Amino acid sequence: MKIAIIGYGRMGHEVEKAALMQASGNSDTVSENEIVCRIDADNRRDFDSETFLGADVAIEFSRPEAAFDNVAASLRRGIPVVSGTTGWSDRFGEIDEIVRQTGTPMVWASNFSIGVNLFMLINNYASRLMSRLGMYAASMEEIHHIHKLDHPSGTAITLAEGIIAANPRYSRWTEPETMQPGDGAGDSLIISHRREGEVPGTHIIRWDSPCDTITLEHRAKNRSGFAMGAVEAARWLVAEKRPAERYSMSDVLSTLIEND
Repeated sequence: MKIAIIGYGRMGHEVEKAALMQASGNSDTVSENEIVCRIDADNRRDFDSETFLGADVAIEFSRPEAAFDNVAASLRRGIPVVSGTTGWSDRFGEIDEIVRQTGTPMVWASNFSIGVNLFMLINNYASRLMSRLGMYAASMEEIHHIHKLDHPSGTAITLAEGIIAANPRYSRWTEPETMQPGDGAGDSLIISHRREGEVPGTHIIRWDSPCDTITLEHRAKNRSGFAMGAVEAARWLVAEKRPAERYSMSDVLSTLIEND
């Protein structure tokens, strides 16, 4: 698989490392993947290079303000793209139109970690159970490294949307700092955030009652899980000629689970 990397920061380097390993995780064997192009802020002209145009897929991890232009540039050149940049969901409608116009598919996920996406499935199931038990109230906390600018994290928002969809007691999410003195949580799911050191990502969901607390937690140990999941999503995207849609990691995961 010929891969173009868009955004060659921390995650871009992790994607490169993961792509050059076999799916088995054996770093002593040579991968069939090839990194054909690396595009960052200082060489955007390479979107029109022969190497980029010869890629099977692009994997994009950049910044919220750059993500739309990066993804759109790839799609308009007919290169399927896997994007893990968060903080630009307000432009998904425009991207969906470009996907339709170009006939080029993409995968976007707030988190490509296989473990996180299993965690999301567990969260959805737990939320359905809790919808029948009014004594339990939900709250969420996310912890990330100090370089992450957006909050709450895209993963936290996705988890919150899962709770809201499954539990009619919640219709929206909010952050503590946006609440006015005296405001009650009401129908809001409260998401707090912390930025500490180089923490790759921790998400904690608490269901609290007067009698006890049930806690669900996913703690990433490093960034390799995100990168491996993104490469797996890229493989899924180009393995067959997928219809032109914006897919999610749940689409990828459902196929993996069915195959197993």
